[in-house]
Amino acid sequence: MIEARLQLARAGFSLDVALALPERGVSALFGPSGCGKTTVLRALAGLERAAGRVSIGGEVWQDDATRRFEPTHRRAIGYVIQEAALFPHLDVRGNLAYGLKRVARGERRIALDRAVELLGLGDLMKRRPDTLSGGERQRVAIARALATSPRLLLMDEPLAALDARRKAELLPYLDQLHEQLGLPIVYVSHAVDEVARLADHLVLMEQGRVLADGALADMLARLDLPVAFGDDAGVVLDAEVGARDAEWQLARLDAEQGACSIWARDHGLPVGRRVRLRLLARDVSLTRTPQTGTSIGNQLRGIVETIAPDAHPALVLVRVRVGRAPVVARLTRRSAHALELAEGMPVWAQVKTVALME
Repeated sequence: MIEARLQLARAGFSLDVALALPERGVSALFGPSGCGKTTVLRALAGLERAAGRVSIGGEVWQDDATRRFEPTHRRAIGYVIQEAALFPHLDVRGNLAYGLKRVARGERRIALDRAVELLGLGDLMKRRPDTLSGGERQRVAIARALATSPRLLLMDEPLAALDARRKAELLPYLDQLHEQLGLPIVYVSHAVDEVARLADHLVLMEQGRVLADGALADMLARLDLPVAFGDDAGVVLDAEVGARDAEWQLARLDAEQGACSIWARDHGLPVGRRVRLRLLARDVSLTRTPQTGTSIGNQLRGIVETIAPDAHPALVLVRVRVGRAPVVARLTRRSAHALELAEGMPVWAQVKTVALME
């Protein structure tokens, strides 16, 4: 467990958070700019002197009660920021070797060759930073952080400086880190799409405080939090490719052991491949009966669980349980009234668009 109790006060801002994050997977700190996400990350790294206590897996890095404070260079962390900050006079191999020098040979838990393989750097080793794209530079920066064999990887909006194309290029590499390394990652972002794709655990922050935290799927399905996600409110489902339709180039994606099946564009993934789906509330509509003569091919039978007000008074959010999978729809209050929606009522959820996050 990664545990932190941090307090900090300065002009115009105060931080007061208590965190208990899993020691495996990606924990995302999410919230608007200025809410304290980066301050928390810097405090975990020892770069910001907040009051309190920080420990990972029982190893204490800070405990003000016993006057213990490990400086940054004695904390087994890797730190990646928005800018790659590579040494311009060194090629990629030299930059990675610099990170490797920080760790005694007997303490190296992540082989450099492994980091190079995961980040796809094999063909870049002799190139200088000024010849690399923004996405390539960030991949090198991440590999350099991994070369230090950290117990904890801290990432402060590593995709923020990239355009959409470079961001799309880098995301699959972050997926690889997520899937193949047991290394815990604390990931700062205010981009919902990044969090939905990468995170396992979500900490929602607001004005220096933790508004809510928990497993990503549970957090996104809560109807008391969507104001934080705005138009991107929706749910994430873990699924697998259940079948492929070659004629129409579609794939059936099964969540909850097939209790919730959705057809989407075929991305060429094999049957049995685990995937993550994102269903936005704005792309889900509800009906009392199954529809015919419609272009919406995904119609899921479920039960209304909860109806809650949305940020705008004209709208409501409705959570429907399809098998054990939650689906959230954003409707006008007038539509909800016309359908006479009530908790426990059977309905059909029509899913217009599915985002497949491989």
